Amino acid sequence: MASSRRRHAGAAGAGEWAAVSGAGAWRVEAIGKHRLMRRTGLPARDLRALDPALSYPSSVMPRDRAVVVNLDRVRAVVTAAEVLVPAPRDPAVAPLVRELRARLAVAPPAQASVPGGEVAAEDAGALPPTPRPGGPAGKDGQALVGSRRDKALPFEFRALEVCLEFACKSLEHETCALEKEAYPALDELSSNVSTLNLERVRQIKSRLVAVTGRVQKVRDELEHLLDDDMDMAAMHLSEKLAYQAADGHSSRFDIHNDEPDQDRDGEVEEEGDGSSEGGTGNGASAGGFTPRIDELEILLEAYFVQVDGTLNKLTTLREYVDDTEDYINIMLDDKQNQLLQMGIMLSTGTLVISCAITVTGVFGMNITIPLYETATAGVFWQVTGGIAGATAAVYLVALLCFKRSGILQ
Repeated sequence: MASSRRRHAGAAGAGEWAAVSGAGAWRVEAIGKHRLMRRTGLPARDLRALDPALSYPSSVMPRDRAVVVNLDRVRAVVTAAEVLVPAPRDPAVAPLVRELRARLAVAPPAQASVPGGEVAAEDAGALPPTPRPGGPAGKDGQALVGSRRDKALPFEFRALEVCLEFACKSLEHETCALEKEAYPALDELSSNVSTLNLERVRQIKSRLVAVTGRVQKVRDELEHLLDDDMDMAAMHLSEKLAYQAADGHSSRFDIHNDEPDQDRDGEVEEEGDGSSEGGTGNGASAGGFTPRIDELEILLEAYFVQVDGTLNKLTTLREYVDDTEDYINIMLDDKQNQLLQMGIMLSTGTLVISCAITVTGVFGMNITIPLYETATAGVFWQVTGGIAGATAAVYLVALLCFKRSGILQ
């Protein structure tokens, strides 16, 4: 009992990972950090990008033997032979694992990679010949694997495509759901400004800001990859394995050689006569591995356009929100102007009536004047009517002056 508990605790501490191979086969493994580092060749700092508890920006980081994918909620480690996805039992991650299994299983096994570092082929045409450095096909460090126009994409590209498509579709789905909820709420707010409608629009605007930020991060990362040829070249894991198998290089590759010239000269001397033809052996033996990036560039451009379209939808929605806010502010300003005009009219009326009350108070003073000695009863109504008429006349004259001066409309 105690041993089983210890094993369960060790597995929980290691963390569960779904390993999906090129044939679509998969299994759930408990892999610790150090074992994962040995398995993929990744440093510890790159594994932090896969921790959902940490707020790490969206990134696609090509490394020597793997590519770390962290795009929005898609987190995976792509190698030349398998894809490792953390927390596969999470309901938000399970659809990604199913998509990887389905998409990677239907791909033709034209060039299946094995963890041992060798690239296996089903037939003779699965991989073109890989000549030794110094041969005619290796000039200027160009792709030693040759052209793959008529062949399937490498495993890492197919896995990366699934991750990109899943991330773009999830963001597109959230954007569409937000649009369906936002436009009716904004239209209702335009027709009826109430506390409930204002609260709904406030929540929608908060979600809009959050989704826009996530989409913008994914777009910026794809744009960064498209602008960096070195990163795109570093993502050709299968070709690097083929280069290693053909030339006996170590498991570490440098996409471009930045070593001093004396180191390059030493490598040329080791190659002998085979590296003297046009400097070809120098570029290959020194680690000048420069594969063609056309296929990957086209792949990234397709999803860059898709996520850019999603960002345009969010921008349009944000503009609609801003227009609605401007319309609401105009309506509120108009109501405020109406209230101010009413306040001016009431204040003017109060002032005129106060003047009439003052006159009435003067007549009501306890003093003796000839008017009080008049025996005619109609004099009271004449004075009262005169005071009321004068008050109304002064009020109308004041309003007319206000309209002429533009204070009232």
